[in-house]
Amino acid sequence: MTAQPPTADAPSAAANQQRGLIPGLVVAALICVAVVVGAVFLPAARSDPYTRSTLQLAGSMEQGEQLFLINCAGCHGIAAQGLVGPNLHRVDARKNDRQLIQQVVSGRTPPMPRFQPEPQAMADLLAYLHTLS
Repeated sequence: MTAQPPTADAPSAAANQQRGLIPGLVVAALICVAVVVGAVFLPAARSDPYTRSTLQLAGSMEQGEQLFLINCAGCHGIAAQGLVGPNLHRVDARKNDRQLIQQVVSGRTPPMPRFQPEPQAMADLLAYLHTLS
């Protein structure tokens, strides 16, 4: 038996494989998009209740400045210029609000102590940090 060339009515096996490949690639691309979207948005949705409640509040720059002077200026300087702790001018360009909150409450980078004010006070502190340019 000899192989017959494909006719117009009978597509080749290669053509059938290509038609099966395209839907597979589309599915793989959709899975990649879902993974990226999940990696970006799910952590924000699952953030801790303290962070969520803080971010829902409007902060007072004046109250935040008072909190800063009482609790932070000893290490960061009265003008937030940095002493033992780093300079905080334009800190909001380096860290987003969630990161700033976590930095303050975690004390992750010694010698910074753990500090978790009430959510309103943290919102006030964030408002003050946003004014440092």
